[in-house]
Amino acid sequence: MGVESKDLKHLTNELEVNVAASRVWELYRHLGISMLTARELKTVIQSVQVLKGDGGVGTILKLTFVPGNSSYTERFIKIDDEKKVKVAKGLEGGCLAIGCSVQIVRLCIIEKTSDSCIIRSDIGYAVKEEFEANDPKPNIQLLAAAAQIAKRFLESSKNDA
Repeated sequence: MGVESKDLKHLTNELEVNVAASRVWELYRHLGISMLTARELKTVIQSVQVLKGDGGVGTILKLTFVPGNSSYTERFIKIDDEKKVKVAKGLEGGCLAIGCSVQIVRLCIIEKTSDSCIIRSDIGYAVKEEFEANDPKPNIQLLAAAAQIAKRFLESSKNDA
């Protein structure tokens, strides 16, 4: 696979959340954010299937989008509880279906204060040489929407805790 992160192109989205980083990480660490996003975005995501694993490293997740679109499958390759970082590698679908050779999704929860943090969603990708003229890019909108859903969910339930 030999592609270094620095050799990839990147799309990044950041969103500030008024909730402790540890609470946001609880949602993002395993399958919580995927299931919550699927529940809230029924017009976009038809289903989420865990093909292998329990949400830890090695888990393979398949998102199937509403009819007319496609699916995307990824494997969790890194979960760092100390740094609050989760990394998934695209296996099929997504930008891989339109000319990218690599798609790496990196989710970071960055503590700002004891009661706030930033959700940073980053997609690193490489385009196959024969597709460079088409300039295929992954779509970061789903990750941005997931962060907004997490923010609404966690901030509204903060008062219940």
